[in-house]
Amino acid sequence: MAETAPQTGTGTRIPTVIADDVHVIYKVYGSGARKGGATAALSRIFSRGPTPGIREVHAVKGVSFTAYKGEAIGLIGSNGSGKSTLLKAIAGLQPVARGAVYSHGQPSLLGVNAALMNDLTGERNVVLGGLAMGMGREQIKDRYQDIVDFSGINEKGDFISLPMRTYSSGMGARLRFSIAAAKDHDVLMIDEALATGDAAFQRRSQARIEELRERAGTVFLVSHGINTVRETCDRALWLEAGTLRMDGPAEEVCDAYAHHSLAGA
Repeated sequence: MAETAPQTGTGTRIPTVIADDVHVIYKVYGSGARKGGATAALSRIFSRGPTPGIREVHAVKGVSFTAYKGEAIGLIGSNGSGKSTLLKAIAGLQPVARGAVYSHGQPSLLGVNAALMNDLTGERNVVLGGLAMGMGREQIKDRYQDIVDFSGINEKGDFISLPMRTYSSGMGARLRFSIAAAKDHDVLMIDEALATGDAAFQRRSQARIEELRERAGTVFLVSHGINTVRETCDRALWLEAGTLRMDGPAEEVCDAYAHHSLAGA
């Protein structure tokens, strides 16, 4: 679980997230793990024998960094490098096996705090998503039209009045981002949201991230598109096989990652 950040001195840089030697280990259940059903599982529990078909994955290995107020930090790396798992650990949604995560306020992970329901209309989901993030009903009412306009859901019809199950995956992702971005956050984590939508929506998203930073928040962005990280973030963390390979200015880290990818190392 994320903990309250320890108090610091009166320096000008205010830490919002501290990851201290974070390790995340989770279990993957194969087909053999289910073989035999509940009776066999109960037998193994009493016999204290190993459960077949289960393996442990060490997804994040000793990652340490400090994020500061006003930063936009991109997380880059190949598939399975631990980026999304690290975000879940920061949000307190993934247990930490060793080490600790300290945070200022409650980090918000886009797509989780705005928990949308497929059988409800987009309109109802805007209300529920706002409430889930701690917004009041009057606040949601005041920002409702801005959320809908920002998402672009209604540009080709009255989709906001239709159930979420009728939306494409991109439409759902844009609405999630729009709901999350309607509220100022101490720490906002976005996992691939800018990969959806057209160029106009991406520009609106990047502009909104700048606004969040100016209001003293910290933004984490996971993206496979290093150009998005270059354009949106001032700092980047490069994860590879669960380890932090590089932490520095976004341009330098993205260049190093691009060179590594081209070299096929």
